[in-house]
Amino acid sequence: MCAPVDPAVSVAPLRPRSRVAYLVYRLERRLRIRIEQAVRQHGVTTTEYVTLSLLRRHDGMSCTELARWTFVTPQAMNQVVSALERRGLVIRRPDDRHARTRRASVTADGLDVLERCERSVDAVEADMLGDLPAEAVELMSASLATCARALELTLARRTPRPRAVVDGTPDD
Repeated sequence: MCAPVDPAVSVAPLRPRSRVAYLVYRLERRLRIRIEQAVRQHGVTTTEYVTLSLLRRHDGMSCTELARWTFVTPQAMNQVVSALERRGLVIRRPDDRHARTRRASVTADGLDVLERCERSVDAVEADMLGDLPAEAVELMSASLATCARALELTLARRTPRPRAVVDGTPDD
């Protein structure tokens, strides 16, 4: 036999936990705003900051390569790099093997701006991660990297390839 329910005690329905994808989205939106504010005080946009960071790690990338890493079009990245170049934060040189390709590098002034941005972004990360123990931060970092790789790999496997069409009928 069941125990009688006390009407004075309200039983709230169990709230389902938030989707991980939604939590990552919420975090990304808030983090993007904070990073944009942090780097803007050093005269760059978030995309320019990421571009400088990438070039520091991978000197000599082309605009097409940078675009893939930053999720913008090659045309948009060309505008970003051109703006950085006009301000003396990046230089470009011709590629020895491909006449139309130009390779970008961060200048000393660009590294100076990047270091100032890094200190500001460190403060944003400290705000975000401040209540977490170091072990949790390490686990979260590894987990997020694993999740990103998994999505990249499964997208590549699931992207349908266009079928060849011969004489108006699909070639199976």
